[in-house]
Amino acid sequence: MIDKLLNWIRPEIRALNAYHVADAGGLTKLDAMENPYTLDELTGHWPEVLAAAEINRYPDPSAAVLREKLAQVMAVPEGAETVLGNGSDELIQMLAMVVSGKDRCIMSFDPGFVMYRMIAEFVGMDYVGVPLDASFNIDMAATRAAIEKHQPAIIFIAYPNNPTANLFNDSHIEEILKIAPGLVVVDEAYHPFAQASFMSRLPEYEQLLVMRTVSKMGLAGLRLGMLAGTPELIQQVDKVRLPYNINVLTQQASYSALDYVSVLDEQAALIRYERESMLKALAAMEQVETFPSRANFILFRLSGHNAGTVFESIRADGVLIKNMNAQTGALKNCLRVTIGKPEENVAFLAALTKALAA
Repeated sequence: MIDKLLNWIRPEIRALNAYHVADAGGLTKLDAMENPYTLDELTGHWPEVLAAAEINRYPDPSAAVLREKLAQVMAVPEGAETVLGNGSDELIQMLAMVVSGKDRCIMSFDPGFVMYRMIAEFVGMDYVGVPLDASFNIDMAATRAAIEKHQPAIIFIAYPNNPTANLFNDSHIEEILKIAPGLVVVDEAYHPFAQASFMSRLPEYEQLLVMRTVSKMGLAGLRLGMLAGTPELIQQVDKVRLPYNINVLTQQASYSALDYVSVLDEQAALIRYERESMLKALAAMEQVETFPSRANFILFRLSGHNAGTVFESIRADGVLIKNMNAQTGALKNCLRVTIGKPEENVAFLAALTKALAA
């Protein structure tokens, strides 16, 4: 019976692997690009904040008050509009849904954020991944050819890129904005660490949409993302947003947490400082090749050691990072580490040093 029932599941869905989240129980968690610091200043106010939430009522469907505060904190230009999602992932899915159709595709760059490809497949669209060059920068010749050939409905540009951590050249993004036939989404999930943005340029390009999240600011557990763009486009995206997608607790907690944005900014500065220290430490290791980072994580490639073996050794010493290793291609023998607190970074470096000495 179950085989007959599974026949109703789309073949492309059955062929997919679910997004895997590693079990970090008992480990120093440096695998998911989270801010390692808590917002202690808010702790004493939590009972008051949560008590004000009317959990017997549906939340404000558009989260208008929260959207206004986010627009202020994230410097959304006057005249632009916003829509919120249950994290950036829901916003990506909403965007895919509004443009999906026969012979339409989503384009991005590889290696890149896996959810662009997965969500394209979820909604039945083709995904076109344009390979980055050897330095993980946009290959404009290949990009021009791919745009001309595939005419993508949406081009997603992670800025900085995940998993490579680098910022793409602004002039390349500007050219893409000029030649793209459809929407161009600049995904600024790691903005607190990049300190570069296309947000202020929304008035210049009608096809430009800028996506942000509070996750990397230190509020990952709240699952809140924001998409900004011209009102006409945002209104269309809002049509496929499920009612009440931002629950009342997230609305209340996020609004309150944003009162402490200066503290979150200080934490981001600490992480940026630790990132530079980590880059120097890794660069000093003979068997490690590091790549530039403007995010809160670092991609590095090993030589003379198998990345999978080193990953397991580091895990055995109590530290969880991300195994990006592929058999071939740009990520061959690569690992990725999130920047943690100083003592967590020391623990990682010690575990890596031990693994490389084995």
